[in-house]
Amino acid sequence: MNVTAPVGESMNTVLISVEFSGGLEMLFSHKRKHFIPLPAVDENGGASNLAYLVRYLCDKLMRGRKKELFVLDDTVRPGILVLVNDADWELEGGGAYVLEEGDNILFVSTLHGG
Repeated sequence: MNVTAPVGESMNTVLISVEFSGGLEMLFSHKRKHFIPLPAVDENGGASNLAYLVRYLCDKLMRGRKKELFVLDDTVRPGILVLVNDADWELEGGGAYVLEEGDNILFVSTLHGG
């Protein structure tokens, strides 16, 4: 198992898997799947949710810092499908969905160049 974790993170974590498809993997070390021990609380002391995960991915995991290809106005860009355990994130509460141990989050770009 390939675990990606910043050095010195707290032991209070939620282990989740994050997958990228449709070209998004190029922003994240050209790896399709990552196992991430995410801090259980966000920077404001709240439970880690999908909005926090998006910020965390941009700050800690993204390579090349091409954030604008992934995020627009502090959320995932239109044209990127987000699935939480195979369900559309909008059905799960969107960015407010609180992450749980073992969750699988999939980001799929539906944007194609022409």
